[in-house]
Amino acid sequence: MYLCLMKSIYFDFLRKLIIFSVILSFIAIGLLFLLPKAYITPVLPFLFIFFLTITLISYYILIKAAQKKFIRFLNYYLLTTTVKLLLFIVVLITYIMLNRKDAVPFALSFFILYLCYTIFEVVSIVGYSKTIQK
Repeated sequence: MYLCLMKSIYFDFLRKLIIFSVILSFIAIGLLFLLPKAYITPVLPFLFIFFLTITLISYYILIKAAQKKFIRFLNYYLLTTTVKLLLFIVVLITYIMLNRKDAVPFALSFFILYLCYTIFEVVSIVGYSKTIQK
């Protein structure tokens, strides 16, 4: 039962995350038509895949940790947040160093997607923690 419940929660999150990503993708496609090409990074589709993957992995780790003890969940939350931030900084700096012409559009796209996916993940985790407390 425990495993089935966890799979259900995870797949529900996956469904919501894919819907969220599709909505963000349509907004990005709309911006492609509105903004000059110089303002849009050519790696934007890969950024969506990157953030979707990182969000899925971190959410899985967190719901697995939340099933045990709250302090363990808290430790894992802090650890995953730290690791994600370090990974994001490394990706951001590496890409900017290798592609200086695309630095500003990439950094702006990266930052916007980072905010969107972080807010989505935090809202989902808070909602999940409220269901656990009940």
